[in-house]
Amino acid sequence: MALWGGRFSADSSSMFRQVNDSLPFDRVMATQDMQGSIVWSRALNKAGVLTDAEQSQLESALNELIAKAEAGKLDFDASPEEDIHSFVEAALIEQLGDVGRKLHTGRSRNDQVATDFRLWVREHIDSLKQDVIGVIRSLLNTASRHQQAIIPGYTHLQRAQPIHFAHWCLAYVEMFKRDLSRLDDLRKRLNQCPLGSGALAGTTYPVDREAIAEQLGFSSPCLNSLDAVSDRDFVLELLFTASTSMMHLSRLAEDMIFYNSGEAGFLQLGDSVTSGSSLMPQKKNPDALELMRGKCGRVFGALQGLLVTMKGLPLAYNKDMQEDKEGAIDTVNQWHCCLCIASEVLDSLSLNETRCREAATQGFANATELADYLVGKGIPFRTAHDIAGKVVLVAIDQGCAIEELALDTLKSICDQIDDDVYTVLQLEYGVNQRNILGGTSAQTVTQALYQELEELDKLG
Repeated sequence: MALWGGRFSADSSSMFRQVNDSLPFDRVMATQDMQGSIVWSRALNKAGVLTDAEQSQLESALNELIAKAEAGKLDFDASPEEDIHSFVEAALIEQLGDVGRKLHTGRSRNDQVATDFRLWVREHIDSLKQDVIGVIRSLLNTASRHQQAIIPGYTHLQRAQPIHFAHWCLAYVEMFKRDLSRLDDLRKRLNQCPLGSGALAGTTYPVDREAIAEQLGFSSPCLNSLDAVSDRDFVLELLFTASTSMMHLSRLAEDMIFYNSGEAGFLQLGDSVTSGSSLMPQKKNPDALELMRGKCGRVFGALQGLLVTMKGLPLAYNKDMQEDKEGAIDTVNQWHCCLCIASEVLDSLSLNETRCREAATQGFANATELADYLVGKGIPFRTAHDIAGKVVLVAIDQGCAIEELALDTLKSICDQIDDDVYTVLQLEYGVNQRNILGGTSAQTVTQALYQELEELDKLG
C-alpha cells in the first residue's frame, strides 16, 4: 500500500521499487515508529481530529504491534509495503478499517522518519555507552592485574622510555572516556522532536508539540519545520563519534597485535579470540584484533558517504536522505561488536612481565635519565643531551647497555659522572622519577587507577 498512490495511474516498476523501498532496512525502527504513532494519535485526539474511542482503538492496536515486533512476530519479508511507515499503517487499516486511515492526518513521512530515527539513535546511544564502559572496565581490570609491570614506551615504533603497563591501559581509558562524552553531547543535541513539522511547513491542526515532545522523552520540539525534516546532523555526529571510537579501538588493536607478536612477546591472547592456520599448525593468529582494525574502513566510509550525500541538498527533504540509514545501522552494529570483542580480548590476555621488563631495559631507554642526572650536576640540558648521546655511541660500540659501561669509560666522556650514576640508570628509578600528574611513576599510576575505578562505579 503506497501512501502516495492517488496521484498515479500506473504502478511503480520493479527496478524502481528495488531502489526506492526501504522496508528491508528501516524495519529496525518498527517500535520507534509505533511509539511515535501512539503519541501522534493522542495529539490528534486532543486536537479534536480523533474521538476518544478512535484514539483508544489506535493505541491498543499499536501496542499489539509493538508486542509482536519485540517478539519477532512481524513478517516484514512477505510484506509488499515500501517502508516501515506504510507497513504499520497497512496493519492498522487491516485491523481497524477507516480508523486506521485517520492516523496520518496532519503528519508526513518526513517528520515521521526524522522522529523515528532520532528515537532509534537515542536508544542505541544508551546501549553503546554501556559497551564503551565495558571496554573501560576491562582496561582497568587488566591494569589492576599487572600494576607493577613495566614495558617499553614507544615513539616512531622505537623504544623510547619505560612506562608502567597500567599507564598504557590508562591512556586508552582516557580515549574511551572522550567517546562517552561525545555520546552524551550527541544525545543532548539530537533530543529535539520533529513530529508536528509535517512535510516541511508544519501542520494546520492544533497539535500540542510541547506535549508530543515530552511524551516521547525529548527535551523540546524542533523549532523550525524546514530544519526539523531535513536535519541529519545527529546521524553525522553518531557516525563521527563511532569513527573516532573505532579509531581508538584500531590503535588498541594495533598495539596488542605488536605486543602479541613473536618479535615483542609481551602478551598472549586467549584461544577464544584467536584462530589458527589451515596450513601451519603452529600459528595462533590475532584475528579478532585484525578484524577490529579492519572494520574501521566501513565505519569511516559510512561517515564520508553521508557527508557527501548531504553536502549539496537544498531544503527541505530530499529522497537522497534515505541513504542515511543503512550506513548508520551497520555502523552501530559493527561498533557494538568491536567494543564487545575488545573487552573479551582484554579479559583474555596474559602478560609476560619478565619479557616486558627485559625489553624495557633495552634500546638505551635510560639515556634521558643520564641527561637529567647531568643537569643535576649543573650542566645545561642541551649539553647534557649531547653527552648522553656520546655515551650511547660508546655503549653501541662496546655492545652493552649504558649501565654496563665502566665508570672510567663514563668519566672519559664527562668527568662529572660519578658512581652514583648507576642508581639513576636502574629501570625503576627512571620510571618512578616521573611522579607528577599524568606521569608513569608507580605512585601516580596507582592513584590514577584507583580514581578511575571509583569513577567507573559511578558510570554503572
